[in-house]
Amino acid sequence: MVGLLAALSASAAGGMRIALPLLLIGLLRIDKLWSEIPLLSCLHPQVAISILVSWSLLEVFASKTFAGQRVLQIVQIIFSPIVGAIMGIAIAQVSAIDEIIVHPGMLWIIGIVGGLLAFVLQLVQAGWLYRLQILPIWVILLQDVLCISLVLFAFDAPKEGALIAMLLLWFAIRSSKEWYRWYRSQGVPGDGGNPRRHKRNPD
Repeated sequence: MVGLLAALSASAAGGMRIALPLLLIGLLRIDKLWSEIPLLSCLHPQVAISILVSWSLLEVFASKTFAGQRVLQIVQIIFSPIVGAIMGIAIAQVSAIDEIIVHPGMLWIIGIVGGLLAFVLQLVQAGWLYRLQILPIWVILLQDVLCISLVLFAFDAPKEGALIAMLLLWFAIRSSKEWYRWYRSQGVPGDGGNPRRHKRNPD
């Protein structure tokens, strides 16, 4: 159970950033680095840390600009399910105290759930970016703080980390309903309320 809660917390971090949570999990286990992390264990540690540090810096600085947010959002939507699954499986293996947690079948389930959670959270950010055009700096900073905190919670306080992950999922569900109402409200009342009627170009 502890491994599952920790996996939810770590996977949610993968829904905030791509390279930063993977970098943190390696630095927190400096004795083994990424030797137990799926995919990253195939890379030489120096290669892995170079790639993750470079991409983490890009995420931190490029996310503060309009063009950077657009480019990063595309990359994060594509890779967030993979990172979420990797984070979930890795943390479940590291923090497991039950044999059922390290069972290959259970790890597959954790990986799928973690990937879906990260993907949903990333879609929420894409939706807000679409609606606001550019995310405020305080939102970007909050994402950075949440990403780091969720990884730390996965190791030291999995229950609190899983609670934050569930709150983020609840926020994602609420956001999707608000977006739908906002999108429908743009329709012309006499046109059946369809916001896409008579439109050719994207919104």
